[in-house]
Amino acid sequence: MSLIEKINFVIKNKFKRITYSEAIDILRDSKPNLKKKFEYIIKDWGCDLQSEHEKFLVEKHFKCPVIIYNYPASIKSFYMRLNDDNKTVRAMDILFPAIGEIVGGSQREERADVLKKRMREIGIDEEELWWYNDLRKFGTAIHSGFGLGFERLVMFATGMSNIRDVMPFPRTPQNADF
Repeated sequence: MSLIEKINFVIKNKFKRITYSEAIDILRDSKPNLKKKFEYIIKDWGCDLQSEHEKFLVEKHFKCPVIIYNYPASIKSFYMRLNDDNKTVRAMDILFPAIGEIVGGSQREERADVLKKRMREIGIDEEELWWYNDLRKFGTAIHSGFGLGFERLVMFATGMSNIRDVMPFPRTPQNADF
């Protein structure tokens, strides 16, 4: 798609909302997966989606921007709110053509006991994140957060095909202090 076609694709199409489970079923049964054309073959529920999968859902299957929600807890951050099924979290990604995920977000875990349990399961030292646990110590408001990938937005708006071409500062291996 040309740059104008990609922008119109997002502007003129309604966004399709699907669960992670629905996305996995679609991808597992898709022609590229069955013919082993994907670099990362979808076998089981719980695998992380790659850009090639996200682009397939947007550009080939649905032909519109896609929002995927209720991701497996095992592939998402500890602070995302665990759903009642105890296997998925209240997280979502917004997928655009050519780049895949442009926005990611989630409801944050407000239950201190569940948060600590998730930290133990993943192997996160509670002492190291004492300050994060303190935010929940006396309760908290139910809240969410999201992140718009700035470089991905610039990539989408300019038509650049490689994210390194839109970085506002150079990124080289082993050159980040934090």
